[in-house]
Order: sequence, then C-alpha cells, then structure tokens
Amino acid sequence: MDEEITFGPRDAVPLASGNHEAIVIDIVTNNYRVKKVYVDQGSAVDIMFYRVFKELGLRDDQLTPVRTPLVGFTGPPISSEGMITLMVTVGQAPRCRTILVDFVVVKQSSPYNVFLGRPALNALRAVSSTFHLSIKFPTPGGVAEVRGDPAVARACYLATLRGHEKVVAQTTCLEPYIPGDEAQQLSTQDETEEFPLREDRPDQILRIGALLPAKEKESLKALLREYSQVFAWSVDDMPGIPTDLAVHHLDVDPHFKPVKQKKRSFAPERNDVIRAEVGKLLESKIILEVYYPTWLANPVLVKKEDLTWRMCVDFTDLNKACPKDCFPLPRIDRLVDSTVGFDVLCFLDAFKGYHQIEMAGEDRDKTSFITEEGTYCYRTMPFGLKNAGATYQRLVNKLFRNQVGRSMEVYVDDMIVKSRTDQRLIPDLREVLDILQKSRMRLNPKKCTFGVRSGRFLGFLVSRDGIRANPDKLQAIMDMAPPRSVKEVQRLTGRMAALNRFLSRSAVRGLPFFRLSACNEAVSAVLVREDEGAQRPVYYVSRALQGPETRYSPAEKLVLALVHAARKLRPYFQAHGIVVLTDQPLRQILTKPEVSGRMTKWAVELAEHDLSYQPRKAIKAQALADFLAEGASLSLTELSPQHEERLPKEPWVLFVDGASSKEGSGAGLLLISPTGEELTYALRLDFPASNNEAEYEALLTGLRIAHQMGITAIQARSDSQLVVLQVLGEYEAKDEVMKKYLAKVREAVALFQTFEIERVPRSQNKRADALSKLASSSFAHLSKEVWVEVLKQKSIDQVQVLTIDSSATWMTPLIDFLSSGALPENKAEARRIQLRAAKYTYIGGTLYRRSYLSPWLKCVTPGEGDYVLREVHEGICAAHVGSRVLAKKCLLLGYYWPSVFRDAADLVRKCRACQVHASLRHQPAQEMIPIHSPWPFAQWGIDLLGPFPRAPGRYEHLVVAIDYFTKWVEAEPLVSISGKAIQKFFWKSIVCRFGIPHALISDNGRQFAENPFRSWCAELGINQHFTSVGHPQANGQVENANRTVLQGLKARLESAQSSWLDELPSVLWAYRTTPRTATHETPFSLTYGVEAVVPAEVGLPSPRTQNFVATSNEEELRCNLDMLEVRREEAAIRMAKYKSQLARYHNAKVKTIQYQPGDLVLRKNSISRVHGSNKLDPNWEGPYKVLEASRAGYCKLAKMDGSEVPRTWHISNLRLFVA
Repeated sequence: MDEEITFGPRDAVPLASGNHEAIVIDIVTNNYRVKKVYVDQGSAVDIMFYRVFKELGLRDDQLTPVRTPLVGFTGPPISSEGMITLMVTVGQAPRCRTILVDFVVVKQSSPYNVFLGRPALNALRAVSSTFHLSIKFPTPGGVAEVRGDPAVARACYLATLRGHEKVVAQTTCLEPYIPGDEAQQLSTQDETEEFPLREDRPDQILRIGALLPAKEKESLKALLREYSQVFAWSVDDMPGIPTDLAVHHLDVDPHFKPVKQKKRSFAPERNDVIRAEVGKLLESKIILEVYYPTWLANPVLVKKEDLTWRMCVDFTDLNKACPKDCFPLPRIDRLVDSTVGFDVLCFLDAFKGYHQIEMAGEDRDKTSFITEEGTYCYRTMPFGLKNAGATYQRLVNKLFRNQVGRSMEVYVDDMIVKSRTDQRLIPDLREVLDILQKSRMRLNPKKCTFGVRSGRFLGFLVSRDGIRANPDKLQAIMDMAPPRSVKEVQRLTGRMAALNRFLSRSAVRGLPFFRLSACNEAVSAVLVREDEGAQRPVYYVSRALQGPETRYSPAEKLVLALVHAARKLRPYFQAHGIVVLTDQPLRQILTKPEVSGRMTKWAVELAEHDLSYQPRKAIKAQALADFLAEGASLSLTELSPQHEERLPKEPWVLFVDGASSKEGSGAGLLLISPTGEELTYALRLDFPASNNEAEYEALLTGLRIAHQMGITAIQARSDSQLVVLQVLGEYEAKDEVMKKYLAKVREAVALFQTFEIERVPRSQNKRADALSKLASSSFAHLSKEVWVEVLKQKSIDQVQVLTIDSSATWMTPLIDFLSSGALPENKAEARRIQLRAAKYTYIGGTLYRRSYLSPWLKCVTPGEGDYVLREVHEGICAAHVGSRVLAKKCLLLGYYWPSVFRDAADLVRKCRACQVHASLRHQPAQEMIPIHSPWPFAQWGIDLLGPFPRAPGRYEHLVVAIDYFTKWVEAEPLVSISGKAIQKFFWKSIVCRFGIPHALISDNGRQFAENPFRSWCAELGINQHFTSVGHPQANGQVENANRTVLQGLKARLESAQSSWLDELPSVLWAYRTTPRTATHETPFSLTYGVEAVVPAEVGLPSPRTQNFVATSNEEELRCNLDMLEVRREEAAIRMAKYKSQLARYHNAKVKTIQYQPGDLVLRKNSISRVHGSNKLDPNWEGPYKVLEASRAGYCKLAKMDGSEVPRTWHISNLRLFVA
C-alpha cells in the first residue's frame, strides 16, 4: 500500500486525450455495477442522482437529512434529498479497493449517474491524469489503474450541450454485479519456475516461486540442495520413521471375533491392476507375505482423477473391532485461517505419508488381505485403518511442536510453512527441513512448492490477503451434467458442501437438491471483519430447517441463526468480541420473560460469548448486501407481535365510562387488544365524585393499566363530550378540579408513543357504562358476590414521595445494561454482567430473574429482602422455620436477591425465639479429661443417694463415697442430709479407717459447699473440688457407684422396699468383692492385699478353704502383703489404659465448642429451671455474659446487669446467643 504511483512514458495515451475528455469510469455498489461515473476533482462532495438512487433499490427512509445546499460554478443553490453511506468498489480484482462513500442525493437531471469528488478520491488515495484518462491508487495487490471510457465521456458531454439528457439516461447505466466474476479470473496459484535439484540428475525437478526476489531465490535453491535427502524420488529413498518416534498399534477389542472375508472376484483387467500394485508393494517392502492370518480382508479398487486405479483394502470389519483413538485432529478452518497475513508460503506433502510409519510386529497379521496371488499383510501403516490419521497427526505434532502455529501448520501429511517476509523464508524453512532430515521423514517433490504467494491448502486457495474457494472445485460443479439420479444429486450436494463458507445462504440455494419434504426454509449468517473501514466476509454459514424447526416463529429462526453461527464458528466467537448487526431486537427477545424454553436455553448458550448488538442502519458491505438481499424471508415484518419492539404497533382500544349516584360513584373500563382479547375492570370510587370526575378517573385508571401492561399505542373511547374535548384542547378547563385532572391525563398520555381519543355515542359504550353503574351501585340488592376494585383516593391528590435510599444496589449494573446497553469500562466486569444478564429481564421498571421453581422472580434490594424474610419467618403466618426452608419459601413467593440464603441464615441465627427454643444438644462438647488418683485413698468422690422409702429409724437417704484408686465404696444411711451429718460420716468411715485424703470431689450441694463441712475440710487440709451445675460427669466415679448400689438394692428388695437398710451391707459387700473393669481387681484385694472369703466358698469349698493350714496361710498372707504394691502398680497401669480407651471413644463423638470472655450464652432451662419445665417452656434461658472460660470447659457467668452467677457452668449446658 506504500508503492510509488507515477505516470510516465510507458503509460498508454488514448487517442481521445487530445479532445480533453473527462474521466468517466465504472464502480460497483449495492450489488450493481454503475456506469457513467464522472471523476470530478473540483467537487467537494460525492453526488448521486435520485434516479440512480431509486434504481439501486434504496429507500428514502435510509437518507440522513442535510441542511447545507449545493452551490455550483453558476446557477442557484440546489437542495439535496439527504445523504446515504454506501460501500463502493473501484477497480478489478485482485487490484481493487472498497471504501465507504457518503453520497449526497439530489433530484436533478444529468447524463451522469454519480460524481466522485475529492472525498472519495482522497479515501482511495487516487492520483488522476486527464492526459492518460485514468486514475491510479494503491491496493494490497499492487497499484491499480482504472481507465476512463472516452466514448461514454464524449456522449455524456454532447448530451449536456444539446439538452438530451433523457436520451442518454436511457442507455444502460446499471448492471447486476456478481462478485464471483473476478474470482474466476484469478489463477489458482502463483507462477512457479522449475530448477534441477542435482546437476547430474536433470529429471529431479523442484518448483519455487517465480516472484521471489533474486537474492532470496538463490538462497532458497541452495537450501533445498543442502537438504536434498529429505526428498524421495522412489520408494528406495524412503527409509521410514524410526520406531522410537512412531509405531502404529491396533488396540483390537478382545470381545470381537476375528473376521475372515471371503475372497471377492474381480474382472480380469482389475486383477491385473491388483497384481501390479501388489508387486510394487512387495518390491518396496511395504507388504509381506503372511501365513494363517486371523483377520482377512479384500482389496478394493478406486478410480483416481486421472482415470487410473488406486488399490485400497477393505478394513471395515477390523475397524469395527478397534476403539477410536481420541487424539484430536486440527480444525481445518483454523489451519486455513491462520495462513492469512503471511507473505511467503511453502507447500509440503509427505511421500507415501502413512507408509513411512511401521506397524507394530504383533499387529501386522491383522492387516492381511487376500488376492489371486496369495495373502499379504502390511509391514507399514496402510491407508484405510481407523486410527491411522490420529497416529500420523500425533507424530507431526511431536516433531513440529515448536513450529506449529508460529511458522508452520500441519494437517496429517499436508504441511505449509508460512513466513511473514521474504527474509524470514530461509530461517523458517531451514527449521522444518532440519527436523524432516533428523526424523527420516521424506517429502514428495512432485507435490511440493516453495516460496510462493498463494496456493492450495486443504482444498482452499490461501494467500496473504485471505481465503478463496478453490477454482477447481468451482469448475467441477460448473462442468457437471444435470443430475439424473439420486446418486448424482448426492454427488452435487457433496461438492456444494465444500463451498459452504463462501456461499451466503447455501442451504437455501441447495434446497431443490435435498430430499427433505418438511423443509421449506433455512437460516443463514455471515461473519465479517473490519479492515480499514471496509467489511470483508470471513465465513458464510447456513442451515436448512428440519421437522419442527420449520414451524418456529420468525424470531426463533433469527436466534437459531445466531446460535448455529456461534456453534459453527466457535473459535472466532471465543477469541473475539462479536458485534451482531441486525435491525431486529435480538437482545430484548432473548431477555423477555415469556420466551419459550428453547429460547431460554439458547440465551444461556450465547451468554458465554462476548456479544453486543447494534442496529443495522444501512448496508455497509458488498458481502452484507448479497447476504441480506437474499435473506428477505426473515424480514422484520414477519415477527410476531410480542417481539416487534421497534415497529409501530397496532393500537389497543380503551372504552371508559364513569357514573355517579346517591349510592356512590364508579367507573368502568373495557380494554381490547389488536387481536380481539378483552379485559374488563369495574372500579368503585371510595370518595365523593361528580359524573365528570368519575369519567376522568376511568380514563386515568385505564391509561395506568395500559402503561403497566407495556402498551405503547392506545385509542381511547368515551361518551363524555366534556372529557374528550378538554383532552383534545377544544374545550377549556375552567374548574380547578378539572384543570388538575386534565394535567394528570396529559402526564399519562406522554408515556405512550401514540394516543388518540374520540367521543362515541352511548350506544357504542354500553359495556363500559354497565361496569361503571355496577361499581357505583349499592351491593345490598345483588344476589351473588361481585368483585369490584375500590379506588381509595382521587388520582389528582398529591402523594408525597420521600427518597429512602438512592444509592446503587446489586441490580444497578444489570438494569443499566438491560435498559440502555451500558457496560462498565472494565472488560472482565462487563463480560461478567453480560453473562449474568441472560437470566434477567427488565419490565416496567422492575428487574426479574428467571427461575427453575417459577416462571420469574421479582428482584429486590437487600433491605426489601430483609423485610420479606422477617415477615415470612416471624410474621403473622410464620412458624420460625429453618434458614434453608425460609430462603426457599421466599423464592417460591417470587422474590430474589443474591444473598437470600446467607441473609436467611443470619436472620435465623439471630432470632431470639429460635435460639431459646432450639433443640438440646446431645453430642459432647468437650474432650474427656480423665481424673487420676496418685495413690490409694488419696482422692475420694462423695454424693447423696435418695430419697428412699422411710426405713426404721427414719432413714431416707444414703451418703456414698468411693476411692478413685481402689474403687472401695463406703455408704451410710442418713436421717438428715445436713453438713454436720456428712462431717460425722466422713470422719468415722473415711478418715478414721483410711486416713486423711488429699482431695474430695462433690457436687454443689449446700451440705458439701457450705459450713460446717467446708471449714472442717479446710482445717484437715482436704482440697475440695466442686463439679459444674448440672454436670455430674465430672464426678462420674461416684455416680457410677450410686447406680450400682441402687440397682443392687432394687434387685434384692423386690416388693419389700422399706427393708432397704437391712440389705445395704450385702450390696456393699458384693460391690467390694467384684472385680472392676478398669483395674481387673476387686476393691477388697487392692485394699487388703487378699481376696475375701465369700459364702460360695463355704457352701462348696474352694481350694484355699479346703486345703487350709494355719501356718502356711500365715505365710501366704504375708507374701500377699509383700506383693500388694506390685498389684496396685499393675492395677494403675490397667486403669490408665482403660481410661485412655474411654477417652478415645468419647472424643470421637465430640463437637468442640469454645467460648471466650465476653460471649453471650444461654443456659439449659431444664437445669436452671428459671421458666419451669412444662412442654411449652423454652429449652434455654438467658442470655448471660461469659466472664471466664477454662480449657476444661467450665465457664464463670454473669447476668446482663453485671452480677455474677454463683457457680460455674459447663459448656455442655450452654449455647451461644447471637444478638
């Protein structure tokens, strides 16, 4: 585009230049070739005459108004009809330019059709020469020259002089333009020249680009001679790929039985072809003779383009037994597109590509085939195997992993080396040739071309400027005879499919060739790219509609076209932002609440792409003109009414009437849609109103309802002459009330695009009149219930509106995007909003979200959501449900905000009623901390048991004490449970028999925690430990003893319950002489060093009683005393192990809870008994503040007034309170 433009002696000079003719050329615009285009360097604007404007099929509504008149050299100023922007193509492909031109359209007669002034010439960067009668301008393909037609210029000039403009205008000025005409004139590839690779072998020829600069051409020849070994001129030159790089394996499914096909018979001439081909393959060691094969196939002959035969093998049965190799093959579209923009290309083709890879030894016999000469198998990978392409692609991806995408593209055995400049050709090609030589892969020199500007690749003609259809494929279709059979029709449609991306609406073009009886329509789309203001086609996609798709609404077909394009061109949609040019409201259609399920699915699918929608105001490209001109079947006029958002809609009709009587006032409304549906309303006015006021109220209410329904055009009908003429402005409203009503009506009318009102006779307004009288009448005489809406205040009464919160909410970005298309500048945030907006719609000032539970959910702010949650959770009809059920209930009611589940959880967590009535916790909240006693009788646990039935002596309670080491139990009945009685028991039964203990564990009973017992323990140095309130597990040893003693008494007493005191010694004796699980010893033996003699040993003598000898018994007793210390140590070890097992079992069920000072907690009401204990009382009471919290799980609490709670509480009896 930067080449020098000159006119010199070599440029031809027309004979007519001596007559000083004007430069008159042809251009292409709007699908027409326009002649008689005057190149006028003196014009400051580009002019198109109105006659030509209409012949191009353009409409007046496409014109943009222009106020400035046109002034010529002489004569009065000329007013224009307006301005239109069109795409104009000047020149012949490949040297042509397409630019945007702003034409001023004038209604004047002229022999010329168009004036190209300085704006268009400057856009072309054109240089004109009237001497040479031509203009030159730069193009991507070089400098273009467009010559003027002297004959046409002379005729136009003479017509101007003679005033015969009309005669000249009747000559041909417009011709239909077919874009493919120039494409057929292009060569399929660049010019090449041949050179011998080796001087001694002139038959070994390579082709290189003839247009390469001389220096690069010589360097290329030298490079190819340096790597001459990579070319295979025969099979002998093909050593094969090393097996460490690639070997083809057949992963045959063992469930398939091997198939041996029966030998097929061929005609003699075909047998000769097979025999010759087998001979060549044997000679080149591609196949081997095989014996006893398990799989056997037959050869198949396929006719090639040159009418010779190619032998293949029918591996159909073998391929069925092999699972597909999922290694991906590259997308041909991506490979072809990636070659655009590279100046120099090299096209490479592997020599017998598949045969360069060896078959795995164990799989060779599976490729066996049978001929007249014998059975053979392939030593190398044959064509026709299911996964052969994947194996070859895996090899080339491995070899060229650093070049693919940068300087090379590979599709199986087709390779292309691409270079940005001529200077990069040698380095890029050297990399590839070096890899080929090292991997022993060989190229086919007959199919390789080096250093060209364009060429064939994967069935397309690729070059720096873009991609074109292969002319050979076009010619193949042109040369085909009319199809006369189904097979020939299938052959034609297959050839057409190869050109789909170059054909707009190819599905429609091909409809006559498809046997689809239900198909009568198709959808199409075109992908274009912007290039210097011009839009160039990249891809045409189209699809024939089938079955139910033909019955889709036009709007659904439009969206289907976009979805099909997004699927077909997914790489383009994922890598780039896509602007959808359409004169139809696709974005609104996709976000409407009443769209069908398939539209919703399509909207979600399209949401992943960066799509923006812009109105198509004018056709801006020849590609679009061709596409849209043929797509008229999906014009906007066919859209269903609910989607016609940009077209004038048919008006709704509103009949209104008001009535006033002694019994009251009322209004009646009848709203009729364009399709005939009727909506009726009866309003009772709950305030005094005259007949005229009732008429105005009816009209205002009807307009409000219509606006809320989204109606934009309405025709009002009323039998009130005063109201109608005041609204029309023919009557003046003098009364202050009427002035207010009239102002209110005018405010309501401004909300509609079109509004009409007219007076109708009462006979035509009977239904509205009946509704108004029904509403204004007394209800007492009605025989059945009638629902009538009541209007509480006048429409003209001022309502004070206070702004509560005008700050942005989570809905603001979505509302801005859905209402006006506004997006934030941050691309990531804009992309996120576009994806989210697919699930929302904006109707009547309210945002709605699509739901799987109901059709639409109303979106609310978090503040409004908090009100909804509280009303549902603790309102009149509430039941204090859980957070998840609460959130679901709000969604079912039709409300939505993003944090609904989180807000519901917070509300339930802070609800006081939910907290105090929460279920009791049964899981342990703290890990077990075992209590160990260092020596026997050092630590005792004490507790009270009772009350029992009164025994002789008025005994009703037991005091029970147990040693934590030996498990020795002492118990004594008590008349009273005073501290003095406890002190007496402890002195007599514990201290006087076992000594002063180190520690004593008890609950918080007054007899233990208060004087005189507490002070007495302090005097003796006994450390008292008290358990937390309601936590007996802290003194579990004595609780266990209590349970055992109580169970023993129950079992022995049966019905004689008052004699429990007589049975107590027996129960205690049984406990003391029973081995305990923790120590595996009896408490008696750990206390006295010997087992006690029990009654069973007397009734049935045991060995020690039967063989009793006094002297030896004395020695045994002394020995037992000596061993007592050992037995106690072993018991301590066993007890520690047992407590460890208990702790492990307990800790596995722990749900750890920890409180910190300052936390608010609730206490179990069953323990504190603040609120009683009936069924309706709360489970928890409080709150209290935690003052101290120990690691052992004990908390010191204080009331909310600051006063301390007397005793500690364990965390298992507390619950966190959330204020």
